[in-house]
Amino acid sequence: MTLLLLLHILSVVVWVGGMFFAYMALRPVAAIVLEPPQRLTLWAGVFGKFFPWVWASVTTILLTGLTLLIKMDGMPHYALAMLVLGVVMMLIFAHVYFSPYKKLKRAVGEQDWQSSASALAQIRKSIGVNLSLGLLTIAVVFIGRGLN
Repeated sequence: MTLLLLLHILSVVVWVGGMFFAYMALRPVAAIVLEPPQRLTLWAGVFGKFFPWVWASVTTILLTGLTLLIKMDGMPHYALAMLVLGVVMMLIFAHVYFSPYKKLKRAVGEQDWQSSASALAQIRKSIGVNLSLGLLTIAVVFIGRGLN
């Protein structure tokens, strides 16, 4: 059970921490320092390296989370909230991966900077939502566990 919880938390750290770094540190600096072609190419490359880690994290979070829930004696409210918020986050990520990220890669490859910028704007908004949901989920779990 301890190993499952460790894998679950490490996967959350990779995913939510990666979003925090990208959104709060890399994005503002890249917007100031780089011209659109370099910035958009950078983001396509960054997501190309980060998204496989997110897929691994999502898979691990889902498998370990469901296993831990099955082993619990009943489902506390915070665990249900964590499950719902986590699934919503996973669906948002899947949308990002299969729609705007796919468009970003294609547009960057074609050097279509306007379409690339549009796709990146969609990704940025979705990551902002997912980052907020991820931080909310962490807060809900720790507050919920403290109340039990």
